[in-house]
Amino acid sequence: MQVHIETERLIIRPLSLLDEAGMFEMDSDPEVHRYIHKKPVKTIEETRDMINFITGQYSEFGIGRWAVIEKATNEFVGWTGFKFIKGPINGHSDYYDFGYRFSRRFWGKGYATESGRASLNYGIETLQLKNIYAMTDVDNAASRRILEKLGFRYIETFMYDEAVPVWRDKGEPATWYELISR
Repeated sequence: MQVHIETERLIIRPLSLLDEAGMFEMDSDPEVHRYIHKKPVKTIEETRDMINFITGQYSEFGIGRWAVIEKATNEFVGWTGFKFIKGPINGHSDYYDFGYRFSRRFWGKGYATESGRASLNYGIETLQLKNIYAMTDVDNAASRRILEKLGFRYIETFMYDEAVPVWRDKGEPATWYELISR
């Protein structure tokens, strides 16, 4: 995958196993996982498996989550971008899910909005994505604000009851957002 996006403070590029230490730091933090399964990773092998899953999406669908790197320090901040969901989730199948996740020490710096805007622009302008969806935990007010700032429109709250393992446990409420590009 040949993605290289730069913003004022960030570099967005494909994830690789070189990111495993930063990704492990992020995904082993219980606070980062407060709104996603509440099951932080315990081993670096789990992190490697996730990176391999994401890079598999690059091969299979030509898209996936991308690493976000802070230019000033060259540190792994987190990830942003798209995931192809075969589904079904909330009655949708074969769609692009937008998301982001960052290490807690990078929260509050505007990186989710900055990287989100850049990756959405790339998705819409370069990849020609038309309908993009996003989900959040109903209680994750910060993430909901970011999605709305990025132009997503809240559609509904739904019960996550699909068997597809994304980031929710079955039977929990989630919010559904949509961004339609022309």
